[in-house]
Amino acid sequence: MTKKEMLLSLVKPCAFFVAITGFLTSCGGGSQQQGAMPTQVETFTVALDSMTLYESYPTTIKGKTDIEIRPQISGFITKVHVDEGQVVSKGQLLFTIDQVQYEAAVRSAEAAVAAAESQVATARLTEENQKKLHDKNIISDYEYETAVLNLRSAEAALNQARASLVNAQRNLDYTEVVAPSNGVVGSIPNREGSLASPSSAQPLTTVSDISEVYAYFSLNEKDIIAMSDKGASTINEAIKKMPEVYLELSNGTRYPLPGKVSTVSGVLDSSTGTASVRALFKNTNGMLRSGLTGQILIPQPSKDLIIIPQKATYEIQDRVYVYLVNDSSKAVSTNITISPVNDGQTYIVTSGLKVGDVIVTEGVGTSVRAGTLVAPRNAQATTPAQQ
Repeated sequence: MTKKEMLLSLVKPCAFFVAITGFLTSCGGGSQQQGAMPTQVETFTVALDSMTLYESYPTTIKGKTDIEIRPQISGFITKVHVDEGQVVSKGQLLFTIDQVQYEAAVRSAEAAVAAAESQVATARLTEENQKKLHDKNIISDYEYETAVLNLRSAEAALNQARASLVNAQRNLDYTEVVAPSNGVVGSIPNREGSLASPSSAQPLTTVSDISEVYAYFSLNEKDIIAMSDKGASTINEAIKKMPEVYLELSNGTRYPLPGKVSTVSGVLDSSTGTASVRALFKNTNGMLRSGLTGQILIPQPSKDLIIIPQKATYEIQDRVYVYLVNDSSKAVSTNITISPVNDGQTYIVTSGLKVGDVIVTEGVGTSVRAGTLVAPRNAQATTPAQQ
């Protein structure tokens, strides 16, 4: 065999091996492309569920009593005995107003009473003496009646002096301004040296009884009609049947103690079409103060709702979507309509989904997009509320 024949005999098997290898490689690549692995994700099966929804209403907190402290007499403040935010008890001294002129007025009134008492004593002795003389017909009726009238005049002057003394003592007492009830001291705009007067527009301070507080909010005409079951019951009966309400503070936290609606105004405001409603809350720890704002939450139990996790949704131009898993196990972008009322973790779907639908709850918008082949990792039959 020549060298050329030997080389040809070696090349033919090698070329056949390379051709076979290339064919197998190309077949293997096509098989991998057709059998792409689906994305493992968590899914959720839509079912009907029950949930307690909350209607929210803006509210303002006020103490059970908010008493403005105003002076009864005029004078300069000589001492402020409390500080802002201090808890005080009924009768506790708050302010002292300059007492000098009022102490002098008391002493003057006491002296006037003493002088009037002396005049009465003198007039009484004269009347008694004149009566003896009159009984013996020594003096005329006129002279005796004059003595009687003088006694009555002296007694009237004494009563007037005593009234002036009471008034002076009361004014002196007013120089010590005390708390009319238990509560918390509000702001104190006027300090020592400031002039206090009953005619001042600004009070010395405010004492708020916050052992219990009132939360004021408004209900519109439709709410009032719905509350009374379209007139089937009275407002008072409706109030008794109302569930406990809750208070959400301005920072988003919920006050731990529930409250109870206590009154509804009998007259609707013609300018706003609303009625003022008052809910009472216990305030044992003094956390709530007059002037705080927040939201009153009224529970509304609801049944047969479609509730889905919020993490299963995404938004495009204010429209809400989910990825629905179709019969081919592919994610299909589906527009849904949701209720504006939610708890921050779930949505109530009003249209776009039905019972039995399976939606993606993991990797929405990242690992899962429209057309992505998905495989449920742990298909859930439970509802968000049950979770």
